[in-house]
Amino acid sequence: MTEPFPILLIGSGGREHALAWTIARSPLCAKLFVAPGNPGTARHGENRPDLPVSDHAAVVAFCKAEGIGLVVVGPEAPLVAGLVDDLTAAGIPAFGPTKAAAQLEGSKGFTKELCAEHGIPTAAFARFTALAPALAYLRAGAAPIVVKADGLAAGKGVTVAETLDEAEAAVRAILDGSEGGALVIEECLFGEEASFFALCDGTRAIPIGTAQDHKRVHDGDRGPNTGGMGAYSPASIVTPEIAAEVMARIIEPTLAGMAARKTPFSGILYAGLMLTDEGPKLIEYNTRFGDPEAQVLMPRLSGDLVPALLAAARGDLSGIDIGFDASRAALTVVMAAQGYPGAVTRGTEIRGAEAVQDEGIVVFQAGTRREGERLLADGGRVLAVTALGASVREAQERAYAAVARIDWPEGFYRRDIGGREVAREADDART
Repeated sequence: MTEPFPILLIGSGGREHALAWTIARSPLCAKLFVAPGNPGTARHGENRPDLPVSDHAAVVAFCKAEGIGLVVVGPEAPLVAGLVDDLTAAGIPAFGPTKAAAQLEGSKGFTKELCAEHGIPTAAFARFTALAPALAYLRAGAAPIVVKADGLAAGKGVTVAETLDEAEAAVRAILDGSEGGALVIEECLFGEEASFFALCDGTRAIPIGTAQDHKRVHDGDRGPNTGGMGAYSPASIVTPEIAAEVMARIIEPTLAGMAARKTPFSGILYAGLMLTDEGPKLIEYNTRFGDPEAQVLMPRLSGDLVPALLAAARGDLSGIDIGFDASRAALTVVMAAQGYPGAVTRGTEIRGAEAVQDEGIVVFQAGTRREGERLLADGGRVLAVTALGASVREAQERAYAAVARIDWPEGFYRRDIGGREVAREADDART
């Protein structure tokens, strides 16, 4: 039996609060540090806002001084910046992909070209770094069409253009007058989206759950894309047959392709899928737990996550089994500051967020800060109110009942999270 050891979690969002909530309960976690953390993560470990995550040498020095046995990197930016590489070089186990492997999220073009090379089903695409050829390609096609910034964009660098004028504006916003800009233009896929998560060790993958995110800011999937306004898990549209197809045609060929490039992928491979009439197709990859998907995956875990994270970091998942409570669904409603995903007002007070927590209800904090005893909004997405239930409908009812008890007039939220799944459950009950 491995002795308990200190763990360092990198990040400060709702995903990291969900991970902190999970990791701190592991018998293997002797102490949890979170850098920089937020008021929510402080309930489960010691926040270290003084540790500059972008200073890799400082992170390595901290890990050595504290005897850290595992670093879990939550957000994408430190992964793309190569934090895992530097920790691994110093002999510190780190969960997450290397800089080269994180290109699966860091570059849309990289992923699309890998798909083309290995026959992974995805949308037809073209990659551009110059304005004129991108506009010419657009004008030779038809709308709707999708324009994606090539690099990291916190889930908001995608325009699903209904007209060519809208697509041209998106292209110009990325390429016109910018140095080093790049984008991908791709066909618009039709179907229903779902999120699929696999834990990887470089050569093998273990599926660990499904979810459905709600990206648009307003009810009915209207308005601009966001980092995510809510989610539920599991996604019943990802049937066992579809899950097997995703593993065989998308996840496993990706791992094989990355290994063939001498950049094996270890960590969480989060496939954003479109379930089309032709079968599941890859929209894009993320190389970490999603946000707000982590907020519905973590509460459904029935086993200890830490041994799995450590095994992946060591490159050997053999014998690892991650258990989920199949009898319960989870749903989270994101409460955001007015104006999100644009400019928001910071410093408004939130009352009652911690009081609503009960058996099966957790309020994960993201953009928050403390001022004495007051909890204040300090970002765009501020809270993720999560509930468990015997069905998605029950989880939905419990989550929205908890949201209604939170006193934050300056916040807003979608009122239809999980709506399609609830409708499917009702249809199933009638048949």
